[in-house]
Parts: sequence; C-alpha cells; structure tokens
Amino acid sequence: MSKQEEIQSEKENKMGYMPMNRLLIGMATPMIISMLFTAFYNIVDSIFVARIVDEGGDASSAGTAALSALGMAFPFQTLLIAFATGTCVGVNAILSKALGEKDKKTAQKAANNGVFLSFCNYLLFLFIGVFLAPTLIASQKGSGLTLEYGSQYLRIVCIGSLGIYMQFIFERLLQSTGKTIFTLLTQGVGAVINIILDPILIFGLFGFPQLRVAGAAIATITGQFVAGTIAFILNRKFNEDVQVDLKGFKPDLEIIKRIYSVGFPSIVMQAIGSVMTYLMNRILGSLNDAAVAVFTVYFKLQSLFFMPIFGLNNGMVPILAFNYGARKRKRMMNVIKLSMMYALLFMSVGFVLFQFMPEQLLRIFDTGDDSLIVYGVPALRTIAWHYLLAWFCIIGGTVFQALGNGVYSLIVSVARQLVVLVPVAFLLSKIGGLSLIWWCFPIAELMSLVVTLFFLVRIYKRIIAPIPE
Repeated sequence: MSKQEEIQSEKENKMGYMPMNRLLIGMATPMIISMLFTAFYNIVDSIFVARIVDEGGDASSAGTAALSALGMAFPFQTLLIAFATGTCVGVNAILSKALGEKDKKTAQKAANNGVFLSFCNYLLFLFIGVFLAPTLIASQKGSGLTLEYGSQYLRIVCIGSLGIYMQFIFERLLQSTGKTIFTLLTQGVGAVINIILDPILIFGLFGFPQLRVAGAAIATITGQFVAGTIAFILNRKFNEDVQVDLKGFKPDLEIIKRIYSVGFPSIVMQAIGSVMTYLMNRILGSLNDAAVAVFTVYFKLQSLFFMPIFGLNNGMVPILAFNYGARKRKRMMNVIKLSMMYALLFMSVGFVLFQFMPEQLLRIFDTGDDSLIVYGVPALRTIAWHYLLAWFCIIGGTVFQALGNGVYSLIVSVARQLVVLVPVAFLLSKIGGLSLIWWCFPIAELMSLVVTLFFLVRIYKRIIAPIPE
C-alpha cells in the first residue's frame, strides 16, 4: 500500500489517526454527559419518592419505606441493565474491531444479532415483571409499605424494559462507529422526560392521579422508550457504517458466541453486583430498618462519580478495540493512560465530597427521618476511601473486555464482591454493627487493586507488547 493510500485508509475512521487526547475527549464527553444525566435523574427519582406521604399523612415512614423499596428493587433492576450492557459490550468490541480490520460483513452481522439478542433479553424480564416481582421484594424482608412500593416499582420497570433495551443497543451502534454525539441527544432527552414526569406522576400534579412510587417507575420507562426510539431513528438516518436490517434474518450462532465470549463476563460481573446488593440489603436490614435506606442513598450518590467513568469507558472501548484491530500499540497505550488519568480525577472529587460534605449530600433526600443522617454520615465517610482505589480497577476491567479477555474482569469482580466484600461485611456486622460494616468497601477494593494490577501486567506482556509499532 502506498503512503497516500495508507493515509486515505486511516482517514476513513477518525479512531485510527486523530490525536488521542482530542479523540478520547470527543468520544467520551457526550457519553459522560449523558451518563451524568442518567445519574441525575436516578437521584431525582429518589429525591421525590423520599418526600412521599402515606395515606395517614406520615411523610417520614412513607419516605423511608419508598427509599427502602427502591433499594430492594435495585438488585433486579441492575440485573436487567446487566443483560443490556453485557450484550452491547460484546457487540461493541466485535463491531469496532471488524471496522478496524475493514470487515464490514462481520460488523453488520454483529449489529443484527445484537438487536435480536436484546429483544430476547427483554422477554426474560417481561416474565420476571409479570410473575415474580412481589416474591423478589419479600425475599429481602420487605413488608408493609416497602413490599407494596417495591413490588409496584419492580413490576413496571421490568414489563416496560423494552425501552431501555432499544436505547442500549441502538446507542451502542452509534458509539461503535464513532458517532457518540448522538447518544448525548438520546440520553439527554430521555433524562429530561423522566425528570419532568417524576413529580407529575408521583404527586398527582396537573390533574394526573397520585401514583407515588409507581409514578417514578412509569416516568423512568417513558423516558427510556423515547430515548430508544430516537436512537433507532438516528441509526437509520446517519449511521452509514452499519445499518440494521432484519429482513430474512437468521441468528448467527458463531457471531452470538463471539458476542457473549466478550459480553457474558460483563453480564456476570453486574449480576454479581446484584447478588452483592441483595445480600447487603439482608445484612443491613438485620441491623437497622433505616440502614437499607442509607445503602440506597449511597448507591444513588456514588453514581454521580461512577457514571462519568462508565461514560469514559464507553468512549475508550471502541478506540482501544479499533487500534487493536489496526495493530497500533502506541495509540492503545495512550488511550489507556489518558483514561486512567481522567478516572482518577472523577474519583478524587467523589472522595472529597463524601469525606467533607456527607451531611449536605444526605440532606438532599429529606424523608423527615433523622436516622438517615445519623447512620448515613459515618457510612459515607468510611466508604469514601475506596474511591482512591476504584478508578484503577474500573479502567483495568475495561481494558480486559476491550481486548477480548473479559474473564479477567469476571475473576476480579467475583473476588471483590462475593469472596471479600459480603463475607467481610457479615463479619464486621457481628463485631461492630453499623459502625464497622462500611469498611468492607475499602477492604474489598484493596484486594481488587492487587488482582487487577496482576492481570493488567499479564495483558500487556501477552497482547500489547508483542504488537509492532
């Protein structure tokens, strides 16, 4: 290939030639902003439900029950998202690598099969929503208002999850081809719709019925349906690299196998997170009724700092996968280093706020119940320490997945959340109750750091270093 042809080939996709810092910022910024939208409207949900008043006029008991209900629905809502995310991670990695290798046929197959798999995943959670929601909430010792609210919320988000599956797959097709700016539009619109509908449906404004927690769930799935529809339209109009066409479609078992060889570890990792949350809810519930609400609020707040890193990862994966396919080692190393630097910045902000402004953060969720502050302040200050380690582990896990070694991420996740975090939490709860239990997070993250570093060195030696410049 002549020099002129090589330059022309590289210019066919910006991921192969654009200066790395500008490329990463350009790819990641829309995703970071959209993830912040997502984090924000999740927090807004909780802010509003914390102010729910029950039929007897008791705001504190209803608000605390509503927060606990969201916390008990959270493990299964996370599992729903895990299937969407894991499938899209696999599609993303295969599609971006295929485009880097100029293999449009494989890229097209990955897109078509990704849409098919997303619909199959939806059918699974449709079943869960219809038949299992109350049982799943009750299994976490949910009762009374918590059981009622939690069952309503979980049933609605599962039955209406087609919207989020549409949103995830069609946004990732845009992202895989470098069109991340469109995902800012889709997620932004979805978030704004959710935020607008929340108070209207929860409190019954403007003539709408007062639906309480069910209103928050309906607002959420409505925003997701709108976002998914917009993402589909944008793909049809602007995505020239990949066009979804299911006419005469037949599942390609080889492509599906490749998708889940990368994506399945991601599903399992997040599923492990669901198990961890479920078990933590049971442990905390045995200590204090308000502890589950504190744990729920923590998860809402931490999303403000973790979601931007997940957005950064979404910008990083196609760049790393593309340059891996194009055999450009220097660009691979550059995107890894820059991603780690930005991730450390986000986590440092979280550490400072959790350490020095915990009460102000908790006051955002005003249930009228002082126990949220009493138990929440020391909890946030203790958990904050794991932020100083988590950034490295998150980026390391993304590197594993983008380079086709998602099993390493799986090992780290299992070790952190099930082998260390939950058992340590149980032991600390027996030794010192709520005053000690939150140290399970920094302890588990320290172990995760050690294992991630080991695997990252292994990846570098076996995959990255042998690539010639």
